[in-house]
Amino acid sequence: MSSNSILVTGASGQLGQLVLDHLQRLAPEAAIAGLVRKEADAAALRARGVEPRIGDYTDPASLRSAMAGVHKVLLISSSAVGQRVAQHQNVIDAARDADVGLIAYTSILRADSSPMILAQEHKETEAALRSSGLPVTLLRNGWYTENLLGALDSDLKLGQHFGAAGDGRFTTATRNDYAEAAAVALLRDDAAGKVYELAGQPAFTLSEFAEALSAEAGSEVAYVDMPQEAFAQALVAAGLPEGFAGVLADSDAQAAKGALETDSTDLETLIGRPATPLKDAIRAALAAR
Repeated sequence: MSSNSILVTGASGQLGQLVLDHLQRLAPEAAIAGLVRKEADAAALRARGVEPRIGDYTDPASLRSAMAGVHKVLLISSSAVGQRVAQHQNVIDAARDADVGLIAYTSILRADSSPMILAQEHKETEAALRSSGLPVTLLRNGWYTENLLGALDSDLKLGQHFGAAGDGRFTTATRNDYAEAAAVALLRDDAAGKVYELAGQPAFTLSEFAEALSAEAGSEVAYVDMPQEAFAQALVAAGLPEGFAGVLADSDAQAAKGALETDSTDLETLIGRPATPLKDAIRAALAAR
């Protein structure tokens, strides 16, 4: 691959596919590859003009092969909560062995100081990246608007949105916003060493989220605040694994203390526009039902 070659890991995932969309739009001349685990996903990449590389975060040999000739790597964080650090280390080691020119990583807002359980593996991964000797870009993604819209059908059915964030404020952006920011950062010549705190503005509470949802849906949805443990139990009852439910409940409880709010405008600066407004994201989610 050429000196402007880019490998996107997790290329079959929701974020990875959107990053590929933006890379192809912004840099049609770039040599873009995607890391996937299955041949079916590789075929889908070929159909869209992206070179597939077969590899798995748990298979160091496959990662070393996938890195051949690559200049820049986007490490999209693993979805295997609890196993991320070892998996990410495998990718970092392969990138270092391939002497890539840049590795960018999708982290979490203020990963170095966040009290959220969800931030711990990101913090450890950032430390591994710093120790790698590679040029690094940290893309610290804030809360996804889609996280709040995941219970849309239930919210509308019950007329209630449950959480444990109290009056804590969220600065969210959509998956597409974060994907565009990642693509722009990968294409910059000065991204090495940068730490981007990415989030949309303005901040809002979950009560304000419920009000916005009510306005767009045309039916009343009220925010119901719960103790952290009760919220975790409710998430388990809704079908989430106990461990993950606990992590999400912790995230809400920490949001109550400001963990998911920032005044950073890094996202808007990177993509050259404001993040997708909350009402627009709600409207799109309602239309997609």
